[in-house]
Amino acid sequence: MTVVSPRLTVERRLLREHALIIACDEVGRGALAGPVAVGAVVMDAAGARRRIPEGLRDSKLVAEHHRPAVAERAARWVQASSVGWATAAEIDHVGIIRALGLAALRAIADLRAFGVDPEEGIVILDGNHDYITPAGGADLRVQPIIKADRDCASAAAASVLAKVARDDLMVALHDEQPVYAWARNKGYASMMHREAIRAHGLSPHHRSSWAIADAPTLF
Repeated sequence: MTVVSPRLTVERRLLREHALIIACDEVGRGALAGPVAVGAVVMDAAGARRRIPEGLRDSKLVAEHHRPAVAERAARWVQASSVGWATAAEIDHVGIIRALGLAALRAIADLRAFGVDPEEGIVILDGNHDYITPAGGADLRVQPIIKADRDCASAAAASVLAKVARDDLMVALHDEQPVYAWARNKGYASMMHREAIRAHGLSPHHRSSWAIADAPTLF
């Protein structure tokens, strides 16, 4: 399989028209347990001239044991970064798409602490759907880009940062609820995870509507 290395072609083009870019990518959309996380990174024209960090790829293409080091390099490379969250309870209450929007807006809001004015830039959002604007981001310019986490280095950085942050959280939650093996499955629907739900029921960290829909015969 050919691994595509992300580039800065899109970022450099957009930065001719905008003062900065905020690249966002989500992690945890399809999990049965734990929050969804959205990483956000800031890049300006000067940053887009810097060399892309070694090993930076879409987080799905980076081996788990390499991700923390890649995330550390990515965090140093961009002008600012943050991770926003929406809880399992929020996902059950408002649905995954609105929860993704809430997590993204929280990540973008956190960037203000670094002196970033999000309204001055454009938001690159991995995927083909703008879930930020309907969640309350009407003042932001949002541009969904299919496979941005694969092709755009800034989105790849957001992807890796969000993935490492969420994996670390799921490992910590594993210590509270070891029967679900979250340190291994990170909340996704592995066979062991499903069997643990069958044996022990749902925890407060499960997305109850998702877990039941995934395996209705268990309940």
